[in-house]
Amino acid sequence: MINQLLLYIRRQSSSLPRYFLEQTLSFFFGWIPGIVGIAFRGIVYRLILNMHGWAAIENHVRLRFANLIHLAHGSYLDQGVYLHACPAGIHIGEYTIVMHGAVLHVYNFRDLPHAGIRIGKNSLIGEYSVIRGQGGVTIGDRVYTSPFTQILAVNHVFSDPNRPFVDQGITAQGIIIEDDVWLGAGSIITDGVHIGKGAIVAAGAVVTRDVAPHTVVAGVPARLVKQIDQNTITNNDLPVYFTESLEARK
Repeated sequence: MINQLLLYIRRQSSSLPRYFLEQTLSFFFGWIPGIVGIAFRGIVYRLILNMHGWAAIENHVRLRFANLIHLAHGSYLDQGVYLHACPAGIHIGEYTIVMHGAVLHVYNFRDLPHAGIRIGKNSLIGEYSVIRGQGGVTIGDRVYTSPFTQILAVNHVFSDPNRPFVDQGITAQGIIIEDDVWLGAGSIITDGVHIGKGAIVAAGAVVTRDVAPHTVVAGVPARLVKQIDQNTITNNDLPVYFTESLEARK
C-alpha cells in the first residue's frame, strides 16, 4: 500500500513536499469562483508554477507537476482544464486561451527525448480538446482548435500478433502545427504530422500525413480538397464579422 501511494505521488508532482504544497494551495484557493478567485490564484499560484506577468486561472483547474507549467502574460485557463506537465513541461504563450474541459497531458514516464507541449501566442485550445505530448507538440501563433479536437503525439506498436499491444511499446515522433492554422471540430492529428502555416483542417478529419501550407484538408484519412490563394472564394454572399485583434489591444 505504501509503495502504491508513493507511486501515485510520483505521478502527480516532482517531490513529496511539492505535492503537499500544490494540493494545499489547490484546496484553499482552487475552488473560489469569479474574479476574486482569479485574483487570488494569480498571486498565490506563483508559488507553484512559472507565471510570467499576469495569467488568469479559473476555478477547478487541475495542475500536475505545476513547477513545469509556464504561463505567459495574458494567458487564460478556463474551468475544468487539466494540465499534466511531467517532466518536459507545458508552455502556454501570451494571450493564449485554453477553454474549459481541455486536457494537456505530457505524462512522460518513459524518458522520451522530445516530450513536452509548447503553444505560441494568441492561440485558442477549444473546449474538451486533448493534446498528448509524449513525442513533443509544438503549436504556433494564432492557432485555433475547435471543440473536441485531438492532437496525439504518441502511438502504440501492434505489429506482433502473439503479444498484447501493451507489451510492444510506443512510438513518439512529435507533431508540429505552424502559425495561423485552424483545426475543425472533432478533428484528429496523429503522431508524426507537420501542418504548414495557414492550413485548414475540416471538422471530423483524421490527419495521418503532413499538410502543406495554405491548404484545406478533409476526410478520413484527410486529403487535399482546396488550395488557399488570392482566388479562393469562401461564403461571399454571407455577412462577415470582425473583432479587434489581441495584438491591437497591447
